[in-house]
Amino acid sequence: MRIAKPYLPTLLATTCFVAASAALVQPAQAAAPAGVPTVADGIAGTVTSAKGPEAGVWVIAETNDLPTRLIKIVVTDDQGRFVLPELPKAKYEVWVRGYGLVDSAKIQGEPGKNLNLKATVAPDAKTAAQIYPANYWFSLIKPPAESEFPGTGVKGNGISGAMRTQQMWVQHMKHGCIQCHQQGDVPTRQLIDNTPEGWGRAHRQGAA
Repeated sequence: MRIAKPYLPTLLATTCFVAASAALVQPAQAAAPAGVPTVADGIAGTVTSAKGPEAGVWVIAETNDLPTRLIKIVVTDDQGRFVLPELPKAKYEVWVRGYGLVDSAKIQGEPGKNLNLKATVAPDAKTAAQIYPANYWFSLIKPPAESEFPGTGVKGNGISGAMRTQQMWVQHMKHGCIQCHQQGDVPTRQLIDNTPEGWGRAHRQGAA
């Protein structure tokens, strides 16, 4: 079983989350999952993979049938069970996302009907990592060594001379850069020429 980090499994925990769509999941089964009661104003069910119940994975329901687009997310419990509660009457696309999994296909669902969702384990770590949130990638940034401060500018080590210490650099990244430019998202990982000139172009275009 897999525990999503940094989130703890809870049957009814909800949050907002924008998910990318992908393939690789078996169709939902019509029969109600054992041990999960039908919820009149919600969608309930279980998530399993070839390894058994999937604990701590996100089950996402999304609809555009309402005046405002609605996304609701819950996390499965240790038996892979979930309840998406208090859903307005509409047709929803429901899918699974989790660390070590591949995003599932979107399955049609509606309140009062249960779903059995079959998740697919990612074939390798590289594939699994594509859905990790930006903050996960941001946490992997290695700060420049203390010996590189104070910075010597563009013609030196590329670090601004205003950066007097490593602590100042970290503080600026945590409370400066990410307030305007999300770090660790797909553009900052893949679409930027990793040179000072490339980053300069990205910032001017708003890609970072």
